[in-house]
Amino acid sequence: MATATYPPPPPYYRLYKDYLQNPKSAPEPPPPVEGTYICFGGSYTADDVLPSLEDQGVRQLYPKGPNIDFKKELRSLNRELQLHILELADVLVERPSQYARRVEEISLIFKNLHHLLNSLRPHQARSTLIHILELQIQRRREALEDIKRRREDAQRLLKESLATLDGQ
Repeated sequence: MATATYPPPPPYYRLYKDYLQNPKSAPEPPPPVEGTYICFGGSYTADDVLPSLEDQGVRQLYPKGPNIDFKKELRSLNRELQLHILELADVLVERPSQYARRVEEISLIFKNLHHLLNSLRPHQARSTLIHILELQIQRRREALEDIKRRREDAQRLLKESLATLDGQ
């Protein structure tokens, strides 16, 4: 009995059989998804908006509003996390039956830290894009300078060759 290593391709490849002769013969791509959609059993939205902690049912430990000092709040939450971890170690040694409340507090701090970091993602993406574009500009300027230098070298060689030919 013969078996195939890979399954056969889906039948969609037949839609592209004349693509090399006529690229417009391929079907149009599907329109972008708008609103909500279901993928692998989960409901998602096409809008890339970070839900607030309150929408997720989590108490927010840092001030609300658009003017948040992220550095200060992250430091504060980090110190609070360190303190709660030390308290958890103390509770585990002295009163092991009361550890659950400390673990919940640590979980709340972690959720707040995670939310603060996720709210910085758009800024990070913008900064990364700016950095990539600056590198591309720098590489293109270097390539342009290299082309100019090679052109000048070629012109100099041509002048030397013409001078040599005229001297003969």
